[in-house]
Amino acid sequence: MTDPERRDDFIPLPERYAPTCSPDDAARAFYEVMRSRRSVREFSDRPVDRATIEWIVRAATTAPSGANKQPWRFVAVSDAELKREIRVAAEAEEREFYARRANAEWLADLAPFGTDEHKDFLEIAPWLIVVFKVVKDDDGGQIYYADESVGLATGLLLAAAHHAGLVTLTHTPSPMKFLREILGRSANERPWLLIPIGYPRDDCRVPRRALWRKPIEDVLTFDRERRRETDTSGNG
Repeated sequence: MTDPERRDDFIPLPERYAPTCSPDDAARAFYEVMRSRRSVREFSDRPVDRATIEWIVRAATTAPSGANKQPWRFVAVSDAELKREIRVAAEAEEREFYARRANAEWLADLAPFGTDEHKDFLEIAPWLIVVFKVVKDDDGGQIYYADESVGLATGLLLAAAHHAGLVTLTHTPSPMKFLREILGRSANERPWLLIPIGYPRDDCRVPRRALWRKPIEDVLTFDRERRRETDTSGNG
């Protein structure tokens, strides 16, 4: 219940989205759009309007966040020289990763995806969106659940980009300190993710492995069904 003494701090729920079809049909329709989303490494240099990027980031900023601190910053890079600088620095870290940092199991898990230290897509994609996590408010205040909040916002960003007909890649060179230095960001911000965004190349191919998704019964459990299974097993 809302504290009566703070009731003036609250407003009626603003107008919310109401689909013109049933919730089941609406949820299915969204799934049908999102089921074709894939991470792509073969980008076209076809331009993407700045306004499109702005709308995609606006969608990301609708995400929930701890205490509504909104601890995210999105830096959209289209300048060719900056993209080149980012690629050179990212590839330096990736060479270290593939040669020394990654263990044998990690490299084996990556093998079906054909990845290596070469990241030409960082220059070819018309935009790079660098996601930063804010670790302190501008006024020095605390940030709560920063990783969770930025993760939620990034998920919405990827969905919005796909809905706009674009493709993305979640690229994580590690460490990523170079991104803050190249882009001149505050020490209050930590690089969190590097996302090339644009159109796929006409002859774009993706790993066969990327088509696989765990079946719904492996990732979703309904509590009542679990309780029923326990009851019939004679163990509970």
